Amino acid sequence: MPKNKGKGGKNRRRGKNENETEKRELVFKEDGQEYAQVTKMLGSGRLEAMCFDGVKRLCHIRGKLRKKVWINQGDIILIGLRDYQDAKADVILKYTPDEARNLKTYGEFPETVRINDVVTFVDDGMDDDIDFCDELSDEGEGDMVDNI
Repeated sequence: MPKNKGKGGKNRRRGKNENETEKRELVFKEDGQEYAQVTKMLGSGRLEAMCFDGVKRLCHIRGKLRKKVWINQGDIILIGLRDYQDAKADVILKYTPDEARNLKTYGEFPETVRINDVVTFVDDGMDDDIDFCDELSDEGEGDMVDNI
């Protein structure tokens, strides 16, 4: 039986993201592309994004980005629109917060866009009508059925 002479398995070969510190050129949108902000992660390489043209779209993370670039809720992304399905799109690029701030100063984004905040598109007052009571009856469970 041969001894292991290697320096690790496939996870070592995959390595860490070395080019993270390098500054890349800012990519602007072209025809058939749109800026969007991630509203909800759905799993299976899919997400829901609110595009800056006002349409909510179901987006698919392409294989080049899938395990290398982690996309979270609230991130600014560049998506490629589909000619045959308006409600679906493909994620092309994820912008870092610095790049997103630069794009906002160039006037590419609307002024209402929040870059660093995690945006939840659900109303905060949803649970206002739910009341929890801590009162317990000492007489038994049979009385609780009568009270309901």
